[in-house]
Amino acid sequence: MDFQHIIESVGRFMDFAGVAVMVIGAVVSIPMALRGFQPRRLPPGSAPLSVYRSYRQLLGRSILLGLELLVAADIIRTVAVTPTFESVGVLAIIVLIRTFLSFSLELEITGRWPWQKQPAGAAAPAGASGSSPEG
Repeated sequence: MDFQHIIESVGRFMDFAGVAVMVIGAVVSIPMALRGFQPRRLPPGSAPLSVYRSYRQLLGRSILLGLELLVAADIIRTVAVTPTFESVGVLAIIVLIRTFLSFSLELEITGRWPWQKQPAGAAAPAGASGSSPEG
């Protein structure tokens, strides 16, 4: 077993892990949403999420994690094995598309871009129990 074969195997495993995270996340999110899952940090005064909205947020999070694993797999395969201008260009396009998808999903889930700070009124301590203050 040579180095290139090992890297290809690791890349395939990462691809599998990324797809598995998305599929398992989609399946596990259904009962969680049906049981009324609510994020820990809802903006003050906001109504609880509907089952549909809760499912979308849970599914979006699993897709985000899966995309990160797929990007890692592409990077491992492209950079670790003698990169060519063509393979690096294809990698750049794939990473660009997946990054755009990740930012779009983050905006959909949280309502703000990843680099924006959470509004001061919506911040909850790290160990908060998930109940929002009355107000």
